[in-house]
Amino acid sequence: MSTWKIQGQYMETCNCNFLCPCITSNLAAVPTEGDCKAVIAMSIDEGEKDGIKLDGLSFMVVMHSPGAMIDGDLKVGLIVDERADDLQTEAIAAIASGEAGGPMANLAPLVSNMAGIEKRSISFTADGLRFAAKAGELIDQEVEGVASIADETQAVFIDNTAHPVNSRLNLAKAVRSMFNAFGISWNDASGSRNGHFAKFSWSN
Repeated sequence: MSTWKIQGQYMETCNCNFLCPCITSNLAAVPTEGDCKAVIAMSIDEGEKDGIKLDGLSFMVVMHSPGAMIDGDLKVGLIVDERADDLQTEAIAAIASGEAGGPMANLAPLVSNMAGIEKRSISFTADGLRFAAKAGELIDQEVEGVASIADETQAVFIDNTAHPVNSRLNLAKAVRSMFNAFGISWNDASGSRNGHFAKFSWSN
């Protein structure tokens, strides 16, 4: 298997109330709505696979779990930056699905339905503790970190998690969370739903 590495910034929202019980239960808890709908947005600062440069590209993993994540039967779809050419799209798909090894390979056994790939214009913005990501008409999400009383420029975080993106996740609340992709729909702007953000560094 070839070697690869990507690093950059990630953010996500889901339909669980804050704080998502999946994280604190090692994926064993039933989501607060009974099922889980989540979108993991990844912005690659630097990366390559098999000599194919992935710098500056973004992708999103759209996920649905009908119950506790540990029980499996996950549906997963992938949205890739429309600026990615065919080779870059193939590389990102292999990384995001776990086919190329790395962190997502640990999640792969729980996935029963790979729902396909969509290409869209993806924007990913960061401003202090606020992170937003949008993919055409399919995804529009934004989070605001829960500022620490010890240092308001830093978010409260949870460490040593089983999350595939990073073992340390900043805690955040979803300012808005809209999904309409792969048959997975969600629309909330209550400010009470869960979010996370973190730097990531993936390799195999």
